[in-house]
Amino acid sequence: MKMNEDFLKSMKEAFDLLRTKGPKEATAAVQRALAGGKAKAGNAQTPHTPQSVNEWAQAWTQAQSQAQSHANTTPPAPAERTFDADTPGTFSTHTLSNSAAQRQYKLYVPAVYNNKPLPLIVMLHGCTQNADDFAAGTRMNEMAERHGFIVVYPNQSQAANHSGCWNWFKPGDQQRDQGEPSLIAGITREVIARYRVDPARVYVAGLSAGGAMADVMLKTSPDLYAAACVHSGLAYGSAKGLPSALAAMKGGKAHRNRSHVEPLRPLIVFHGDADTTVHPSNATALIAGFNAGVTTVSVPPHPTGTGSGQRGCTVQRLVAANGVEAEVWSIHGAGHAWAGGSQRGSYTDPSGPDAAAEMLRFFFAHPRASGAH
Repeated sequence: MKMNEDFLKSMKEAFDLLRTKGPKEATAAVQRALAGGKAKAGNAQTPHTPQSVNEWAQAWTQAQSQAQSHANTTPPAPAERTFDADTPGTFSTHTLSNSAAQRQYKLYVPAVYNNKPLPLIVMLHGCTQNADDFAAGTRMNEMAERHGFIVVYPNQSQAANHSGCWNWFKPGDQQRDQGEPSLIAGITREVIARYRVDPARVYVAGLSAGGAMADVMLKTSPDLYAAACVHSGLAYGSAKGLPSALAAMKGGKAHRNRSHVEPLRPLIVFHGDADTTVHPSNATALIAGFNAGVTTVSVPPHPTGTGSGQRGCTVQRLVAANGVEAEVWSIHGAGHAWAGGSQRGSYTDPSGPDAAAEMLRFFFAHPRASGAH
């Protein structure tokens, strides 16, 4: 236990140095930690030194898990990462409270906001992330300025989940107007009430656990959201507790909720076919109800040096019996990360296709029909 605690402490020091001084000082701290661990572990294999922001986040999460498995106390949380928006709009912090609990959220209102009602996009971060980190990694504030929409980032509380994960797998957090769905919907409605938002163009998106919660929101509040994006996530009803959540993440037998077989709203899904955190089979589960027709196209990688889009993709366009549409992007060679994202945020893959741009294209092509329930 002592070795794991020491390693966790060293990793926290390294993570703080990465934020404050840079990778050179941080790498030196990691090497000291690894040298100490090797001395105590004899001939144990030396772990890989993180080389990117994504690998640093993964190393931190692994260190937390190792320490947690050998101790009864909750490990200290990583220092909160904050980023400047680098945009002319306003990025502000707010808090919503209701009978379930309270949550903070970050709100970006673009400088182009005026009397014209704008779309609203709700962005749900993944485990170990926060609103600032997710905004930086997905570049959604910059997108909001460019395309003219408001974006809100609910923040999960570490008191509710020590790893900062949305509790998509808990029965109490899978029901309309209960638990975390009531908080996320409440934040959405609060922004709609305070700003000029087009109610037909309110969308929800998320990564990993946030992606799973985005599907929960789409299924439990189809009257509120016109469409959803699930990136590297899981289907609503995939789990009814932590054991079945872990099974679903690994691609094993998972609980399936059959109460929403026919989709009510459009859905776009992104998933790396080399994802070892959330098995790619979960992408198939997400679009189970879209079985009335499918068109498959292959998107070749762009030449190296053109920024995002260096990975090839297979894209399926599907339709349900009731005419509701879906898209699934299988990204070749990609792991558990937001495709085409910025390295300023964690869990991003800059070499992937531009998931944010493709998501916005899909969203804006699918407003909620007038009078739809």
